[in-house]
Amino acid sequence: MKRILIIDDEQIVLEVLRKILDLEGYEVVTASNGAEGIELFRQKPCDLVITDMVMPEKDGLQTILDLRKETPDLAVIAMSGGGTISKERYLAVAGYLDGIITITKPFSLESITGAVAKLLSETDEEE
Repeated sequence: MKRILIIDDEQIVLEVLRKILDLEGYEVVTASNGAEGIELFRQKPCDLVITDMVMPEKDGLQTILDLRKETPDLAVIAMSGGGTISKERYLAVAGYLDGIITITKPFSLESITGAVAKLLSETDEEE
């Protein structure tokens, strides 16, 4: 069973994504900020990380960079609903990194499940 870590400071987003991915048959763990997410990942690595880009404590970009230092090929979905700059600009920065799919909030069921399936099938091909 593939394990997915979801990192987002919005509780409702964590709950919605957990339910969607549980129904798809994945094992899901959640964290409310980047620092907590990195700690959870270190305790028990995951096959995929879904992270918000705008969070307190440690933003999504720094979280991705920190995780990639330890796991360079980690599959990541970066999400943003915006902040002090537009969501597209936050996601554009993340989109320059390999193995990352960017999704804007609000997201559709199909965009999340499709991105997860795509990234996990790519990691299966590499193994």
